[in-house]
Amino acid sequence: MKKKDDLMEKIVSLAKRRGFVFQGSEIYGGLAGTWDFGPLGVLLKENIKKIWTKKFVHDRDDMYMVDAAILMNPKVWEATGHVAGFSDPLSECKKCKHRFRTDQLEDPKKCPDCKGELGDSKQFNMMFKTQIGVSDDPDSISYLRPETAQGIFVNFKNIIDTFHPKLPFGIAQIGKAFRNEIAPRDYIFRVRELEQMEIEYFVDPRDKTKIDETFNYLFDLQMEFLKEIGLSESKIHKIEVPESDRAHYSKRSVDTEFDFPFGQKELLGLAYRTDHDLRSHTEKSKVDLSYYDEETKERFISHCIEPTFGVERLFLALLSDAYTEDEMGGDKRVYLKFAPSVAPVKVAIFPLLKNKPELVEKAKSIFAEIRKTIPEVTFDDNGNVGKRYRRQDEIGTPFCVTVDFDTLEKDVVTVRDRDTGKQEVVSVSELVKFISEKVK
Repeated sequence: MKKKDDLMEKIVSLAKRRGFVFQGSEIYGGLAGTWDFGPLGVLLKENIKKIWTKKFVHDRDDMYMVDAAILMNPKVWEATGHVAGFSDPLSECKKCKHRFRTDQLEDPKKCPDCKGELGDSKQFNMMFKTQIGVSDDPDSISYLRPETAQGIFVNFKNIIDTFHPKLPFGIAQIGKAFRNEIAPRDYIFRVRELEQMEIEYFVDPRDKTKIDETFNYLFDLQMEFLKEIGLSESKIHKIEVPESDRAHYSKRSVDTEFDFPFGQKELLGLAYRTDHDLRSHTEKSKVDLSYYDEETKERFISHCIEPTFGVERLFLALLSDAYTEDEMGGDKRVYLKFAPSVAPVKVAIFPLLKNKPELVEKAKSIFAEIRKTIPEVTFDDNGNVGKRYRRQDEIGTPFCVTVDFDTLEKDVVTVRDRDTGKQEVVSVSELVKFISEKVK
């Protein structure tokens, strides 16, 4: 356990030092379960979302993307059962008054902080409640959405009426969700404000065999996505969720778990939600959310399969998987072994010497040219080249380009590979193509 704790401390320290993740509201002592993403963290998150959007939306003909409001009519959450049942078991210590999730305690009767006696467990609703407008009465109550899925379901009819898609088809969304976690923990793994990438894939309920095939197909796509962003296959585990542990709306669920430094935990989810949501909203809203099959002239409620992805959990999986310590040139080094596709910075441009104006000018001109094609490029002339290499290694930059006197004389540069340290001479005219082919 100590080794795992040490690794987590190293990752958290690097993430803050290099501008990936900061504690939320840090100058005021922070706020539990909230985190701010710095410049490199934003780039890493954007790369995750960009790859996901390309794979699951842009490269397909059967997917429609929406961006639903965070605040929704509270009847949405009444219809889905969130108001009545979106809760976790809560225990409070009679001595220190600290609160804990009962199902995460080794001893449900003893406080893990002060060893005092815990009170009886009770259910705690995890939705953040807020007020709409100026009136402070029951009719003005609303909630920050605890999931993005319902924004898709309430727009099902809009997509049907506007685009007339044929089954099967999907509706995708990337957006924020909020959960008032009793005990947020494990860094950015369990937080109160999170970002989800979700798909509700609607299928014909009359073809059970096709539903099973589609479920397995969507799981395979999830695995392809994890491979594309560079996660180690050996750390990925498929867990078939037993009926007793599934959500009430799910007829089948498969969790994808990952070996984080603090243990094997859920990374992705895949659930066959049947017609639970569309049927619930039809009954509560009195609006017909059925699908009409033009060929058979039948009307029915579509069933739905939901692949769901948490951005922060993918971010943490990438960060922990990429963290590497080794020796190079007799010196110990730390580097992030990101796949080039997700690396926040793809290439760094160095002039060999900062005090040689001709080298600096040439390096800046190369930087400007590369930037037109590869925007994730940085310029660095601070300190000697060795120190610059180490800085770029630590943030996961796959390639460093050094502009030296051969550049001025022969129009070539030296390209250094992050993982191996090997250097290769490349002509300036071929540099953009050389780098582009390696980081796409």
